Amino acid sequence: MKQEVICIVCPRGCLLTVDSERDWAVSGNHCARGIAYGRAELQHPVRSLTTTVAISGAAIARAPVRSRGELPKETLPEVMAALRRCRLEAPVRRGDTVLADAAGSGVDIIVTRDLDRVTETEGEPA
Repeated sequence: MKQEVICIVCPRGCLLTVDSERDWAVSGNHCARGIAYGRAELQHPVRSLTTTVAISGAAIARAPVRSRGELPKETLPEVMAALRRCRLEAPVRRGDTVLADAAGSGVDIIVTRDLDRVTETEGEPA
């Protein structure tokens, strides 16, 4: 069975045709990276995840987070549901783990920005 997918590895955006009946043969690519992408996208798609998580005690209400690696695409709803339940407490440091082994994928979700604790008097004018 042939399926089409747009390659996102480089800015060219090649329209790939992947034939699962011919050992995942890929055509339409203009570089070798397109072959690997086309096969992976149809056999086992993965995605990087970037989002925010609620945090209290910081100058902002949400802390930016990302996956340390790529997650299987089918686990994204489960990971997002787990992150919606997360509540961080300032201070946090870039690289701190928010969610270890997200959805059993072996990939951690980490904080991407240092956020210090803000006291109640810091935001008031002098």
